[in-house]
Amino acid sequence: MRAAVFYGTDRPLVIEDVRLADPAPREVRVRVHAAGICHSDVSLVSGHIPYPVPAVAGHESAGVVEAVGSSVEYVRPGDRVITCLSVFCGACERCLQGRPALCLNSPAGRASGKARLTVDGEPVGQFMHLGSFSEELLVHENAVVRVDPEIPFAQASLLGCGVTTGLGAVLRTARVRLGESVAVLGCGGVGLSAVQGAVIAGAARIIAVDTDPGKLDTALALGATDTVDASRGDCVAEIVGLTGGGVDHAFEVVGRKDTAEQAFGMLRPGGTATVVGVLGNTAIEIPGRALNQERRIQGSLMGSNRFRVDIPRYLDLYRQGRLRLNELVSREIGLDELDGALTEARSGRTGHVRTVVTFP
Repeated sequence: MRAAVFYGTDRPLVIEDVRLADPAPREVRVRVHAAGICHSDVSLVSGHIPYPVPAVAGHESAGVVEAVGSSVEYVRPGDRVITCLSVFCGACERCLQGRPALCLNSPAGRASGKARLTVDGEPVGQFMHLGSFSEELLVHENAVVRVDPEIPFAQASLLGCGVTTGLGAVLRTARVRLGESVAVLGCGGVGLSAVQGAVIAGAARIIAVDTDPGKLDTALALGATDTVDASRGDCVAEIVGLTGGGVDHAFEVVGRKDTAEQAFGMLRPGGTATVVGVLGNTAIEIPGRALNQERRIQGSLMGSNRFRVDIPRYLDLYRQGRLRLNELVSREIGLDELDGALTEARSGRTGHVRTVVTFP
């Protein structure tokens, strides 16, 4: 099979012939039909997310089950599935508390230690234990969720990471309530999903913040009530002025120190800033006096998802027209165009919400 292999920071991805092992007892082989380009993929190739090399890139995909291991009961060949990097064990303390995204004993890797993928006999890893920029995947069965066959692959793939992360940050991590005010800093695929999550939650005011006018226009089309162009001045002061004192919830979806601090700064007393973007080891600074007014800052990992429960529910919202996925798919490309699309995405001003790699 063909796959895009990452060999190091600032090096082009290489389309290689990769060999898959046979499925182990609890593994599933999936024929990939669509894989979205997520910001984390851009962070991988730019070195912002350290990862052992070589590895097949990508982590947001949808496809069809081709084969299953001897102990797999959840899916069978022919089932349509979405993958998710939150591979859960189902038995640890966090899983039993209903927090599988924080699984303490994830079975994502192979118990045998043998490589799932090889190139010329040498082991190749899988980014986020998936490696979605590939014609086929070999993953643990707890990395997939079965979905209805009528959902288009390109739209379905976005639920594997970006949409679930954005919706979950609002609905699960922050638990935005009816009538509250929300600001979303960063209007890419995850941020626009957070905007939609705020609409679904019944937020009274939803302020989208970005430097790209096109993305701000899309945010308005998806339900934002206001937009702020962060390139034109102090977005914190503007939002505090717009709301008469700050917002109840601010969602940072960029993964930068300054925007995380801005999210905290635009809160009203008692408000909560939720950091969704990947900050790595970057330290952030907040004024201590603000904590005495019960302002809070917290993180969100993959939208605090329970993906086998959440994703089917989100797809129900899509079928009802309440979750708009079509607007998030800006274009579809082939695997050979992937490296150019990643290079373009690193510029930060591509004009695309989500580019999806599709496979014939």
